[in-house]
Amino acid sequence: VQLQASGGGLVQAGGSLRLSCAVSGLTISSNVVGWFRQAPGKEREFVSAISRSGDGYADSVKGRFTISRDNAKGTVYLQMNSLKPEDTAVYYCAARYGSARAPTENSYDYWGQGTQVTVSS
Repeated sequence: VQLQASGGGLVQAGGSLRLSCAVSGLTISSNVVGWFRQAPGKEREFVSAISRSGDGYADSVKGRFTISRDNAKGTVYLQMNSLKPEDTAVYYCAARYGSARAPTENSYDYWGQGTQVTVSS
């Protein structure tokens, strides 16, 4: 299983970015793909996850971020709107077999490399 995250960049507060996670070796429609982020000096934290039963979000991003997937492309997206400086972090996508959208990083077996998101004030 391999994951490739992309789409990060520098954006002003209030702006938008869309991250992509290309997944190979795992069927995204029947398993779980999640997004985590790690800010400098902080622990990695859960952002969002999508499974065959739906999606879930951290409270800090609810209403601003939307996770989706294109099953044919094997790609999961994270649309980030109304970005804030506190959203600045390295964003990682991760995958696990099963249907439970676990919000803990040790529940995920496969990880992509990170993509940097920087939000300027």
